[in-house]
Amino acid sequence: MTTSALQTVLTVPERFRGPAGVANGGWIAGAMAEALNGGRSAVEVTLHAPTPLQTELRLEHVANSVSLYDGDKLLVEAIPVAEDLEGPGFVAFNDAARAEAGFVGLKAHPFAECFACGLREPGDGLRIFPGPVEGTDLVAAGWRVPFTVTGEDGVPASIVGAVLDCITGWAHFGPGESALLGRLAVQIHRPVYPGGRYSVVARPTGRDGRKMYGQSAIYEADGTLVAAARATWIAPR
Repeated sequence: MTTSALQTVLTVPERFRGPAGVANGGWIAGAMAEALNGGRSAVEVTLHAPTPLQTELRLEHVANSVSLYDGDKLLVEAIPVAEDLEGPGFVAFNDAARAEAGFVGLKAHPFAECFACGLREPGDGLRIFPGPVEGTDLVAAGWRVPFTVTGEDGVPASIVGAVLDCITGWAHFGPGESALLGRLAVQIHRPVYPGGRYSVVARPTGRDGRKMYGQSAIYEADGTLVAAARATWIAPR
């Protein structure tokens, strides 16, 4: 018995870059989750290689998985995860917004052009600037959802993935430190609305050599969990 693959094309616009010249890992993870099951149940996305921008890439559906290729090179793969992802803990929007003043990326940012956490113009980048929440091990930021990230069906899973991604790295990073996303599990529990105000929160959950682990979430004003993620980052040698 053979399983045939369903193939489509994915091209990442320049706007959704992370490090210079490649796609934001969270954006890719969210797009893969959307392709697999709409992001409604947890999806684990593994990034094998950087995803180039402005390039026609092959999105291949086989059985219960989705893989992204550049020619014959495997870039990303996504599989379902049989669990519900939980958040690190709620932080009220005003407290999350105040925490932004402590964002270490304002002093030294390794990826200043990043769509999610970079220092780009409002409405172009998301400007998620997580800072430490006093008295906790959390970092948080207030997210005011720009209408410029809205698609025909609202805010897409790719944008939600980008929001959940970088903040898990900043839960670890000090000034001048950086790493690259290796894996992101994503689950979207409810829609994100353009123009809305949300708390974005993360905490570090461990470290093993060059690997750093974290979890993140997006919360509504009343503490309702909107989306959650679990991340693995890999620091450079």
